[in-house]
Amino acid sequence: MSGGSDGRGGLGNVLSGIAVAIGFVLFLGGFVWGAVIYQPYTVPTDSMVPTVRPGDRVLAQRIDGGEVRRGDVVIFTDSLWSDTPMVKRVVGIDGDTVKCCGAGGRLTVNGRELDEPYIDDAKPAVALEGAAPPGRAASDTLFEVTVPEGNLFLLGDRRAGSLDSRAHLQEAGQGTVPRSAVNGRVDARAWPSMTMLERPTTYRSLAGGVSSPGPLRLQVIAIVLGAALVVVGAAYGPLARVLGRGRRERSDAR
Repeated sequence: MSGGSDGRGGLGNVLSGIAVAIGFVLFLGGFVWGAVIYQPYTVPTDSMVPTVRPGDRVLAQRIDGGEVRRGDVVIFTDSLWSDTPMVKRVVGIDGDTVKCCGAGGRLTVNGRELDEPYIDDAKPAVALEGAAPPGRAASDTLFEVTVPEGNLFLLGDRRAGSLDSRAHLQEAGQGTVPRSAVNGRVDARAWPSMTMLERPTTYRSLAGGVSSPGPLRLQVIAIVLGAALVVVGAAYGPLARVLGRGRRERSDAR
């Protein structure tokens, strides 16, 4: 008796068709969802080393400036800084007092010292007064800024070589940038390696905490699962025919 005569073959074909259909929906839906939520961006400078490097392709979630939290790596455009988009890390938000430096050369936000494992290991060119010689210094520029309402204080992770809020301290707003200038939050490096950017734990204890991860992981899961279902569903028919032929040959041999 053939595999299709007892209905099993027909049921298998139906299930494989359903698997292929669901797979296509997940696969294409994941890509469309990603295109709507995320925008690609090529990092132009080394100011965010080692988090991202020049030439890295990153995926930035399209967000409103009001969604920004401390520790976010954001893409923004401010005409006072540059006419092109820039990428920096948010270290202070509305009302924060950001100071450099506390004991051991650490950055402080509202009097709380930050442990910043993401900054570059390079030492600043100028020794910090009162800073401990060993370890990393958060900045080679001493400052204390209270962030105006609706603004953000931004620094590069490569503190010794980043033109950031510290370079604009003498301007209106003391180097801060309006939240409205932000158009994306970097969630991952996409090229040359695929790596998620984790939210820094050092900001979790401050009021407002850190931002929630974007949906990128779910989108990747949907794409991978969809591709797997398409492959498995499409392979069912040829595989069933091969297995059925083998059974018939064994049956004829008896």
